[in-house]
Amino acid sequence: MSILRTRLESFYDDKKAQVVLFSSTAIALYGYDQGMMSMINTNFNYLDTMGIGKESPVVGIVVSVYYLGCAFGAVFFSWFADRRGRKKSMFLCLATASFGNLIMFLAGLKYPHGALVVMLLGRIIMGFGVGGVDSVIPIYSSELANDEARGKAMAQEFQSNIFGLVMAFGINLGVTRALGKRNQWAWRLPVIIMQIYPVLLIAFIKRLPESPRWLVYHNRKKDARQALENIYGYEEGKAKWDELLESHEKEKDAHVGYRNMFTPGHPQFHPTIVTIVGQINQALTGYGAVSVYGPQIFELLGFALRKAEYLTLANYISYFFLMTFAWLLIDAVGRRKLLIGGSIVLTACFLLLGLFGGLAFNSSTLRIPILAPAISGTVVLFVATGAFGIGWLATVWLIPTEIYPTTARAQGTAISVIIWGLANFTVTLLTPIMFNNLKYWIFLVFAATNAVAGLWTYVYLPESGGRSFEENQGFFDDAKEAGTWRVKRIKGGMFTKLPYRGEPNAETTPLLQRVEDQLP
Repeated sequence: MSILRTRLESFYDDKKAQVVLFSSTAIALYGYDQGMMSMINTNFNYLDTMGIGKESPVVGIVVSVYYLGCAFGAVFFSWFADRRGRKKSMFLCLATASFGNLIMFLAGLKYPHGALVVMLLGRIIMGFGVGGVDSVIPIYSSELANDEARGKAMAQEFQSNIFGLVMAFGINLGVTRALGKRNQWAWRLPVIIMQIYPVLLIAFIKRLPESPRWLVYHNRKKDARQALENIYGYEEGKAKWDELLESHEKEKDAHVGYRNMFTPGHPQFHPTIVTIVGQINQALTGYGAVSVYGPQIFELLGFALRKAEYLTLANYISYFFLMTFAWLLIDAVGRRKLLIGGSIVLTACFLLLGLFGGLAFNSSTLRIPILAPAISGTVVLFVATGAFGIGWLATVWLIPTEIYPTTARAQGTAISVIIWGLANFTVTLLTPIMFNNLKYWIFLVFAATNAVAGLWTYVYLPESGGRSFEENQGFFDDAKEAGTWRVKRIKGGMFTKLPYRGEPNAETTPLLQRVEDQLP
């Protein structure tokens, strides 16, 4: 008991540990939404209240407008964070997400007329807030962190994202079994329970320090030094203060705007294209769709609805535990190998899913027991989910934090969220339409898009792990001099792999500090 009390007291005073916990919980917020909507889409009362059919494309529109809201929220809240501070921006985006969630809960509760419009409005507003969470919080945490395993830290945060997904789907499944698919509370309760995340996070924000880097850039040097001493202690805080002042003097006049980042020939154009294509490729893996439409996929493989829902929950739980391999491997083997390996496995899995889905769909004609392709397809889908989590989930969010200079990192992170939102808007909008029209052939579409994603990564993505921010930025300078973006043709292909341990200039300033490293 005394040990637990000591740990809690230590955590109460440990600002770095609090930042990690806050960031991880915030990222779980959008995972919850994915798990929440996957079963709401099959609730009969929800469909009747919204006035839409189970196979209507409007089902996909309701899901996808959330991502559109995320794209716009990323732009606004990044701008707001640069002008008014990270903490104020985080408070506002969490409050916005909470307000949008409340609107979703109220849609059609008393007045069924116009329920669909209210639901769409709630989805957009909540997405607007979550887009701010996804763009501002990684910037904030990176400005306060100090650890040697930035990939591991990011992967651990995204494991929290999967926890949110599992939590939402588990709650959804439990209330649906208790109340039935025709009860409105079977879908309203999972919606309003989501309020736990923004409400707790908002209550906790006051204890967090403001970003010292932001304070210095806004000429609040006394506050910045006090914040550093509050986070790191007097001695380490003083050393950090000297480093921050030196960095500020070098970069204070090096402004980078969004227009610069999209201007061919500008130093930040190449890393911006890498960021954009990475997020597009992640969306094209198909796993945004799998997260939201899990039960429908298992139904396509031949399972009845109830079994499909239980299998979806089992798949999400497996997903959560397999994410452990992501944070064990990401700094050990590098970003490129995880991404390329993930694409190879996903391409093979979707080809097999196309085969097993076709056999299940035509089992009566072929006179084969449907259970054989259904079980085989389930095993393959579990493997594919793990391959995505290990290879593609956290990696594409990590890379933009490693390849931009400080003056462009906020814009780069915002662009990453914007493209993620637009790409997932498109994929989740089209997925139910493809399900209804292509049936099992949809798996072959995802096999092709995964193959393209893997090929692009192999040819054009530099390995950013294990190197300093300056070394990673040097790659883009070398690419400009070489006149090519092909990684193998730049510096003898040295950016196709991680540097050996102990090489000079290895990265020593990663994204976050692990909580357990900070507790006795």
